[in-house]
Amino acid sequence: MTLHARAFAAALCLIGWALSAQAQTSSAATSSSAPRLSPADRIRLAEAFRIGEKLGDKVWKGWSEAPFAVLLVAPDYEFLIRHPRPSDEFVKTGYDSLLKSEIYYRKRVYEPNLLATFPAVGGISTIVVGQPLNTEARTSTRWVVTLLHEHFHQLQDSQPTFYREVNALNLARGDQTGMWMLNFPFPYHSDEIKKQFSILGRALALALRPAPPKQFKTRLRAYIAARIHLKEMLDDDDYKYFSFQLWKEGVARYTEYRIARLASTGYQPTVEFRSLEDFTTFKQVADSIKTRIMSELSAPSLNKQQRVAFYAVGAAEALLLDRANPGWQRRYMAEKFFLDKYFRP
Repeated sequence: MTLHARAFAAALCLIGWALSAQAQTSSAATSSSAPRLSPADRIRLAEAFRIGEKLGDKVWKGWSEAPFAVLLVAPDYEFLIRHPRPSDEFVKTGYDSLLKSEIYYRKRVYEPNLLATFPAVGGISTIVVGQPLNTEARTSTRWVVTLLHEHFHQLQDSQPTFYREVNALNLARGDQTGMWMLNFPFPYHSDEIKKQFSILGRALALALRPAPPKQFKTRLRAYIAARIHLKEMLDDDDYKYFSFQLWKEGVARYTEYRIARLASTGYQPTVEFRSLEDFTTFKQVADSIKTRIMSELSAPSLNKQQRVAFYAVGAAEALLLDRANPGWQRRYMAEKFFLDKYFRP
């Protein structure tokens, strides 16, 4: 992640870790045989856009205003949706009234299993995503929720000072490719760090369990003490990297859980989406995300998962903040990269 779009794209590509019958389109392609989005892909994309419009601002203020450009990677072609500045290699097929967007295509460039958000087209933060069976999502409902996880990254990226503040962390150490975000030399294999990280995870899992106010405060203090101890064990740059991953990816996983949980109680999926063969309820997806978070806290594998181990901690810490300091989200975009600040009034 750097100020240079190409380097940013190159880095995030490696991380990887969009409806009813065909809507009427006004074709602008030169051939009637131009490739088209499949009906199932259109249904899934429309559901994600609909949830974002109806529920997004209930999770994050202003989320619905963030760009929602998507590049869907199919086996042979890539389809660009809701993108304001398609590059020259894309061919327009026409307007899709269901997706409320012009649709463009090109021959496939990215891997079909990619799932990442970066300035892939025209310098615009774009979700690059394969079809469900080709990604970790596997099923339609999980894929839609994961797309909204990536859409939250678009909200992060759209903040006016985001890239400048990322660079101000001074963690690149001369790297101009953005690869530092993947291979920063954090002490994952240190026995002392692994031990304290495990203590921190268990304390965080305990603090998230239902408890009366007095017991909750005791558990919260124990977690904060474990966190402070880990901070004292880390070099300044190591702690900044840890904090950045919690802020960026951990809170994205928290957001993924929140939107799935909200969709399970305050949203009615369309008939078309519910008719997909692999449909599962949003409650099932929300429960699965929460279970995974808690499982990874209780049995962390820092040396094996490396930076990915930070995601569950960041998600769980955001859930803890929901109880400890419910107004913390108002500070999230203004006071970046250090979730521990939000525990203080």
